Amino acid sequence: MRRLLLRKNQTPLSVCLFAFFICGGASGLYLMGFFESVPSLADAKWHDTSLTTEERIDDLIAHMTLAEKIGQMALVEKNSVAAGDVARYGIGGMLSGAGAKPATNTSEGWVTMIAGFQSEARTSRLGIPLLYGADAVHGHALVPGATVFPHQIGLGATGDAALVEQIAAATAANLQATGVNWNYAPNLDLPQDIRWGRTYEAFSNDPLLVRRLGAAYVRGLQSTTTGGHIPVLATLKHYAGLGAMRWGTSLNTNFQIDQAVTPVDMPALEESYLPPFASAIDAGALSVMVGLNTWDGKRLITNRALIDGELKTKLGFKGFVVSDWYGVYEGRTNLFAATVEAVNAGVDLVMLPFDYKTFVRNVSLANRLGFVSTARIDDAVRRILRAKFALGLFDVPVASNAATPLLTQHETLARTAVAESLVLLKNEHHTLPITPAVRHIRVAGSAADNVGQQSGAWTVEWQGIDGNWLAHGTSILAGIKARTPKNTFLEYNASGTFSTKREADLGIAVVGETPYAEGWGDSAYPILRNDDLTAIKNLQATCKKVVVIIVSGRPLLIANEVGSWDALVAAWLPGTAGEGVADVLFGDKKVMGTLPLPWPKTSEQVPLTLDGKTADGTEVLFPRYFGLAY
Repeated sequence: MRRLLLRKNQTPLSVCLFAFFICGGASGLYLMGFFESVPSLADAKWHDTSLTTEERIDDLIAHMTLAEKIGQMALVEKNSVAAGDVARYGIGGMLSGAGAKPATNTSEGWVTMIAGFQSEARTSRLGIPLLYGADAVHGHALVPGATVFPHQIGLGATGDAALVEQIAAATAANLQATGVNWNYAPNLDLPQDIRWGRTYEAFSNDPLLVRRLGAAYVRGLQSTTTGGHIPVLATLKHYAGLGAMRWGTSLNTNFQIDQAVTPVDMPALEESYLPPFASAIDAGALSVMVGLNTWDGKRLITNRALIDGELKTKLGFKGFVVSDWYGVYEGRTNLFAATVEAVNAGVDLVMLPFDYKTFVRNVSLANRLGFVSTARIDDAVRRILRAKFALGLFDVPVASNAATPLLTQHETLARTAVAESLVLLKNEHHTLPITPAVRHIRVAGSAADNVGQQSGAWTVEWQGIDGNWLAHGTSILAGIKARTPKNTFLEYNASGTFSTKREADLGIAVVGETPYAEGWGDSAYPILRNDDLTAIKNLQATCKKVVVIIVSGRPLLIANEVGSWDALVAAWLPGTAGEGVADVLFGDKKVMGTLPLPWPKTSEQVPLTLDGKTADGTEVLFPRYFGLAY
C-alpha cells in the first residue's frame, strides 16, 4: 500500500476505500496522509533571504507533504483548536471570530495568546507561521483601550482618501501591538437597500468612491516597513455583488436580506461591483473574502467563473481567496461535496471555522480520488505562502510571550474623522452652529450618553456593547459638556423630561439605533425608537429650537417627523471620539460631510439603483452627496 501511494499521487479508489474501512471510517482517511514519504529538510532554502519570494515559495512547497499543504488551507477559530493541533495539523491560519478574545482582554493578553499559537506553529516540522485574523473594521475595537474610529459609512461621508489611509495605518499599528497580522477589512460592498443590517460596513454605494477609499485603506493598512514587509494584511470583502441582494431571499432562515440572492447580471457586476476590487488589488491587496450571497442560481462560494475566472485570471489577483464564516458549509449537508466545490471554484483558505479535522480528511480523500488535483492544492498553498512572505513572517522573530506592547491612542485622528463625517441635512433659521447667544441648552435621547451605542457593533463584542464601560471613550454628551461655555446652562435627561419649566434656547436630541451586526440588523422598517421620538417631542415642548442628531448605521425612515425639526445631523456610528460632534455643533470645525448613499423617504423606495433611482419612481428625501454647509 505504501508503494502504491508513493508511485502515484492519485490512489486507486479501491485502496482509498480499503483504508477508509480498516482504519475506522473517516479517521482512516487522515491516517492515509502518513503513508506519504516525508521530504528531507537537509537541502531546504526557503529561509534564504537572498532568493526571490517565488523561489522561496517553490522550495517550501517542494518540501511539504500533502497533509502539510492541506493544513495550510485551514482557517480555524481560536477557541476551537485542541492543544497541540496547531503543530500536529500544520494549520495555516487562526482568527478571533464573533468577538473571541483572550481571557484577559488587554493588549498584553492578546500578545500572550497569539504568541503562544505562533510558538506552537514553529514547533511543527516546517515551522510555518500562522496568519492571525480579526475584524478590526473600525480600529482594533475588540480591545478595550484601542481607539474606535467611525464605521466605514462615516468614512464614506468624509470622501477623504488621505484620512482613510491614515486611519488604516493607525489600525495596523494597534493590530501589530497585539500580534494580529491580518485584518478583515476594507469592505467594498455597494448597499442599495437600507434594510440590510450591514449597510454601515460599506463606504458608499457609489462604485467610484468605493474604489478610491478602498484602495486608500489597503495602502494604509499595508504600507511597507523599512524591511520591505507589510505590517498587516488587508482583506477585500465581500466578493462579489453584495449590497444588491433582494429582500426575503436569504438562505439563512434568521435573516431577510443578509446572505440573500444578488439578481444583477454579469455586465452589471463588471461595470459596478468588480472595479472596486480591481483598484484595491492594484493597491497591493493579497486577500479577498468571498461573500455568502447567491448569484446566477448558486452560492457564489461555488462559482468558479467568478472566483477563478474573473478574480484570479481577468483581474490578475495573485493573493489568496478566503471564505467567510462557515461560508463553505452554510446550508449544506454533504460537507465533502461542499469542500470539493469551493476548493475547485478557487477558494484557497477555508474559514471552517471549527472542524479542521474533518476538513483535512475531506481534502485528502478528494485528492486521492481525483476530485481535487494536487495542482489546485499547490496553487492554493502558494497564494497563502505569498501573503505570509509579504508579511515577513518567515524573517521576523515571533514576539515573546512576555512582550507587552501598548496600544497607541489615535483620538485626535478619530476626532477629526468624526467631525468630517457629520452630514448636515437640515438647518432652518440658522439653528447651527451654536452661538454664544445660546445660554440654555437641554440634551436628551438614548444615544447622548452611550459610547457603546455610538460605536456600534464589532466593538469588544460581535454585536457591540451598551453603555459607557469603554473608559477611554467620550460620549457625545460629554463632548458637548466640555465645549459648552461656562456661562451657558446645560442640562441632560435621556427622556427629555426636565424639572424646570423655563423654556431653553436650544434642545439637542441625540437619538438612533442600538448596535447590531450582520443579518441580526436586517429590519423591514429602519425607524427611530418610540422612546427617542418621545424625547424629541419633549424637547420641542420646552425648547425654542431643536437639533436632532441621528446615530445610526444607515439612513432611517424619518419623513413623517423631520418636518418639525429645526436642524438635522447624520452622525452615523462615530466611535469613541464624541468630541468631534461638538466640534461641528459649536462651529469650531466646518461641517463637511455629504451623504455616501441616498436617504429614502419610505420603505417602498428600496432597493435603489446605484444611480439613485427608487423602486417606486418617487424622489428620495435626500439624494446621495447631499450635505449643507454653515
